[in-house]
Amino acid sequence: MEVSVKNKGLILIIVIAACVAVLFLIPQERKYEEIAAVGKPAPVFELKDANGGTWKLSDLKGKVVFLNFWATWCTTCKAEAPNKEALFQLMQGKPIQMLGVLFRDDPRNLSEYYRTQPVSMPTLISPENEMARMYGITGVPETFIIDKDGIIREKLVGPHEWDSPEKLKMIEKYL
Repeated sequence: MEVSVKNKGLILIIVIAACVAVLFLIPQERKYEEIAAVGKPAPVFELKDANGGTWKLSDLKGKVVFLNFWATWCTTCKAEAPNKEALFQLMQGKPIQMLGVLFRDDPRNLSEYYRTQPVSMPTLISPENEMARMYGITGVPETFIIDKDGIIREKLVGPHEWDSPEKLKMIEKYL
């Protein structure tokens, strides 16, 4: 089968366009990773939670923000859920807001998950996982501790015992 000169030209144009598109996407991903770095201001957000309430980072100024990316299908997220719930209860009345962000998951899965796992902290829904891209999330669980001035102070990858003395001390130093 012979490819005509016209078709070869069209194929070449498509290949070049695809390469250019990839080059434009790479700096965008790097940009997000640089924004969500320890010591830098946290990327701003305004999202609805699973109950329809609106959450803005700017409204949380003056509070420490515990921002935990998780998913209902994630086994390590399920394993750390009781520790997060214990931390949530321990932090009541303190200047901290704990928020979960659903990652690559369908919000319709939450009601079933809530029946089997204790979750008191609000769960934010990020359409198209835009917030995960802003924070450079590649897997879950992943947690950010944002100080009262909106600066990322800690980035913790993987599950943790959030109610352990070590983690409590880490969080309380920002309160």
